[in-house]
Amino acid sequence: MVGSAFCGLQTSHELIRVGSADYDLTSLSESRKMFSDHNPDAVIHTAAKVGGIKANMDNLGEFYYNNILINTNVLESARHFGVQKLISLLSTCIYPDQVKYPLTEEQIHEGPPHISNYAYAYAKRMLDVQSRAYRDQYGCNYVTAVCNNLFGENDNYHLNNSHVIPAIIHKIHLASEENKDVVLWGDGSPLREFTYSKDLTSILLFLMENYSGIEPINIGNTQEYSIRDIAFKIKQFMNFEGEIIWNKSAPSGQKRKPSCNSKFLDLGWSKEQYSPLEQSLKRSCKWFLDNYPNVRGVR
Repeated sequence: MVGSAFCGLQTSHELIRVGSADYDLTSLSESRKMFSDHNPDAVIHTAAKVGGIKANMDNLGEFYYNNILINTNVLESARHFGVQKLISLLSTCIYPDQVKYPLTEEQIHEGPPHISNYAYAYAKRMLDVQSRAYRDQYGCNYVTAVCNNLFGENDNYHLNNSHVIPAIIHKIHLASEENKDVVLWGDGSPLREFTYSKDLTSILLFLMENYSGIEPINIGNTQEYSIRDIAFKIKQFMNFEGEIIWNKSAPSGQKRKPSCNSKFLDLGWSKEQYSPLEQSLKRSCKWFLDNYPNVRGVR
């Protein structure tokens, strides 16, 4: 999703996009081949094994193992080939479960993450540790950026393994086709922050030019919405006439995890540069309907 969002972006940089179909980054030899083939002077590292709450809970070992391999191989290959700067993407799920709000960067390693995604979270924390270690020993300019819930065109719409917005979009579409009500996990009360994937691409290029700090930096849009609110917006944008039923026996996840992006805004990014959620959410719903069933996670 993030990689495809770079398509059509106006920039003075020469961008080379690669994905899992091109190289298996769990393999060190494949990772080194990628760097050898393209010889980049800078890298934006967004590769990861990711999923929503169910995928995280069902695949703890797999998520930890694959993400540790991917991150280790990418950073080591970048060091080996003399990459001048590398930005790696983290997630607000790496923050401790018991924490002072809003989430500020210095709190990342101060306690265990939420039990629902601890394996993925610890693997992502190690990406921050490895970036610091390479900076200290080798002088690598490796930066870590913390985003919140991402969404947009070309997302993963798998019913069990996707994040909240694409999962709801797909479930509502199926319920509409079958003329049924839709059943969603939890009670809809948890609050989340959402950042549009096309905003993230501009943010990452902005960081490439404006941030080289050793500390992670929160970069997401910090406005909170309840899962219930998001579901009803998607219902509206997809013209769904059925009812939304909340399965309260299923886990809802963390109640909230608001982040502080003041450090990022101090670099010169403004709140107005984030896309309005309703506009980008409506665009994402339209893209799904226009491209279904040829979307990731469905076929």
